[in-house]
Amino acid sequence: MPIETVFLDAGGVLVFPNWERVSDALARHGVRADARALAAAEPHAKRQLDVPQTVRATNDRQRGWLYFNLILGQAGIAVSERTDAALAELHAYHQQWNLWEHVPDDVPPALDALRALGLTLVVVSNANGKLRALFERIGLASRVDLLFDSHEEGVEKPDPRLFQIALARADARADTTMHVGDLYHIDVVGARTAGLRAVLLDPGGLYLDADCPRVASLGELATLIRGM
Repeated sequence: MPIETVFLDAGGVLVFPNWERVSDALARHGVRADARALAAAEPHAKRQLDVPQTVRATNDRQRGWLYFNLILGQAGIAVSERTDAALAELHAYHQQWNLWEHVPDDVPPALDALRALGLTLVVVSNANGKLRALFERIGLASRVDLLFDSHEEGVEKPDPRLFQIALARADARADTTMHVGDLYHIDVVGARTAGLRAVLLDPGGLYLDADCPRVASLGELATLIRGM
């Protein structure tokens, strides 16, 4: 069946942490961390996090704290009371504004290319209730058709119910819907359990053994779909 609807994760696919803001917060607490080094460490830390045991034992909020500590470790920064204080400051900002406020330059044209194929674009994301306001603030709201924030829905990936809620409200069919995410055991497993096809965004080439299609950038997705 041809793809008619594309579900897109938000964090790690469309939006990313503001690493300059993270670096500045760490500096205020006496920790030197280059924003580019943090960004380079992120895919490797995320790969460490993306294992069944961790996903089953944590929720999205708990994984967020672990995620940043793993990034610090990958960047050669020891976890300490100072890093804890910086992360608490960043968490407060995230709760008010959403720290995932960086939009890579290739994201808007990639979304436009998907829309040009006549696809319905739906954001399905584990988030904290601020995703809708964030997308308005950073100019992505007009580039997608619907948005589902797990905090608002009361259920989060990999629970298939979040995908099922999105399918029903988008008037979409599972067999013509593809989900694109950056975490195998949350996005791919969750989407498949709900009957969707799944694609993993893997810019670092860290999932060579994954049993699903992978793309190195969102820009490759339109090409992949056209070839199906």
